[in-house]
Amino acid sequence: MSKITASRKKRNRGYIEGYKPNAKTRQLLEQAQVVLQEYRKYWPLTCRQIFYRMVGAHGYDKTEAAYGRLCHHLANARRGKLIPFEAIRDDGVTTYSLGHFDDRDAFLRHVRQLGEGYTRNRLAAQHVHMEVWCEAAGMLPQLHRVAEWYSVPVYSSGGFDSLTAKKRLADRICAMEKEAVILHLGDYDPSGVSIFDSVAADVTAFVEADRPHGLVSVEFERVALTSEQVHDNDLPTAPAKATDSRSKTWTGGTCQLEALPPNVIADILEEAIKRRINWMQFVEDLDAEEQDRVMIGGLLPAPESMGAV
Repeated sequence: MSKITASRKKRNRGYIEGYKPNAKTRQLLEQAQVVLQEYRKYWPLTCRQIFYRMVGAHGYDKTEAAYGRLCHHLANARRGKLIPFEAIRDDGVTTYSLGHFDDRDAFLRHVRQLGEGYTRNRLAAQHVHMEVWCEAAGMLPQLHRVAEWYSVPVYSSGGFDSLTAKKRLADRICAMEKEAVILHLGDYDPSGVSIFDSVAADVTAFVEADRPHGLVSVEFERVALTSEQVHDNDLPTAPAKATDSRSKTWTGGTCQLEALPPNVIADILEEAIKRRINWMQFVEDLDAEEQDRVMIGGLLPAPESMGAV
């Protein structure tokens, strides 16, 4: 039986104490820190977003090898405490949280916090249900900050072509019993566009078959990335992959969503949401939310009855 041994290659574990990158790496990290500071309000950024900003602003090589080097140095800089961990998101972790409490007092504190932070679903009374779907899971926190004010949920579409995901989406739409709009953000390439078109057709077919009445419908809008946005923002492109059979009918280059600056993506998404909002209803919901919060506050357990906080 062969013996399995760990790699002899030394890898960093935990923090890097006394991290001192060489001059060339320091220059690279200084450029990355300029990008992070410029887009501070959109943290966490993905490594790919930092990469594209450096390609455009600092002439960094637009190659996968250069991207790999940047990711390596960014990881070391975080371990070395030169860059805050919360500035970058590079995880793909799925978490199942537990609604458990240390004791009764912890539960009562939780209930009071929920009541004090009560927010009405501002989409519930609108004539249309909206959802945001994005290929890049790392961008979800940025998109959530835009959509949260309007109570629009945000999903990662990494499994967008999953039959289960498509059926669940169709079931949610049918349960809403009204029009639905799916706002999608993804790469501009043959694969991304083809999957988007296929999913739109598949979900629409499920909705039309299962809807409780004719007023239930679904519309898919590709918010980003489009050929017009690539052109208007002078984004870097690459040839379509020759190994992708869908490239045969593709015209022009391809481009990744993360090539768009974070602020531009946020503006594009917010505009797409605002176009669908009934503002009279929205203001009514904000007023009702405040009244609800006052009423809920009167029903909550008093702080003194909850033990030490």
